[in-house]
Amino acid sequence: MSSLPSIAIPGLSPASAAPAPRRQWLYFCLFALYVIWGSTYLGMRFALMGGFPPLMLGGSRFLLAGTCLYVLLRLKGAPAPGRRQWAASAFTGLLLLVIGNGGIAIAQQWVPSGVAALVAGSMPLWAALFGGLTAGQWPGTSERWGLALGFLGIAVLNQGGAMGSHWLPMVGLVLAPISWAFGSMWSKRHPHMAPGLMATATQMLCAGVMLLGVSRLWGERMEALPTPRALLAFFYLVGFGSLVAFSAYGYLLTHARPALATSYAYVNPLVAVLLGWLLAGETPGPATLGAMAAILVAVMLITRKAPAAPPAPPSRDPTAPGGLAR
Repeated sequence: MSSLPSIAIPGLSPASAAPAPRRQWLYFCLFALYVIWGSTYLGMRFALMGGFPPLMLGGSRFLLAGTCLYVLLRLKGAPAPGRRQWAASAFTGLLLLVIGNGGIAIAQQWVPSGVAALVAGSMPLWAALFGGLTAGQWPGTSERWGLALGFLGIAVLNQGGAMGSHWLPMVGLVLAPISWAFGSMWSKRHPHMAPGLMATATQMLCAGVMLLGVSRLWGERMEALPTPRALLAFFYLVGFGSLVAFSAYGYLLTHARPALATSYAYVNPLVAVLLGWLLAGETPGPATLGAMAAILVAVMLITRKAPAAPPAPPSRDPTAPGGLAR
């Protein structure tokens, strides 16, 4: 899978987002985020167990996927991004893929894939906090209960030992959803992001270079050739986890309301835990199951659509702006 898979990707035309997204693309993007992204946690686990160092894995994966997507878009006539667009993509790639994905990859050396997906699924909790800090959209009553319940679930995971006995996976798992939430909100509002899938391509290219640079500084190296299963997992991550699912996420951020775009957060852990149990022998304990229930309920409380506020009654003062004359 060194090139784009045969599956069509929404928004592949060089133009920016279409004014009215087709419903079938939205369904496909949700499937990609729910199922494909849920399976990438196990794919990362297999690649790490088969010989790939974590930062080198992410850097190689995103550099290859970003190069394929960038070349294809340029061949289709997409304009080359400008300096400001490259800078915006570099910062977004740092938040989403270097800190977000890199933190998960480091943690999965010690943490089961289902637990990693569960903690990463707390991203809407942080997005709600950032929404209040940046736009004054503070959580309502049910959302505040969701925040408290979600943080309680993460604390249970830590106390139960599911997050490992090392400090590094705990830091990586906690920072990953925080950075991903802030990066998602920042990229949606930044005026200099590249249009359409060019933003996805440049983010992956920049993140790949940064991850490989950090990998070299960290002293990572391949001790032996990767196993066949690890190589298969690597190319699955490139083709489906990066090219298809990450592109689908960018499409949903542009065309769907944020709650729908982040709804994958409470489906991915279920998919990851199920695949980890079936294919990797990862059996969650009672503390992990309790924490999973708490975090899933918390994320559903956060992401559910709030009812619309009732319209204000019309003014009867004929001198007021927009007032009704009698």
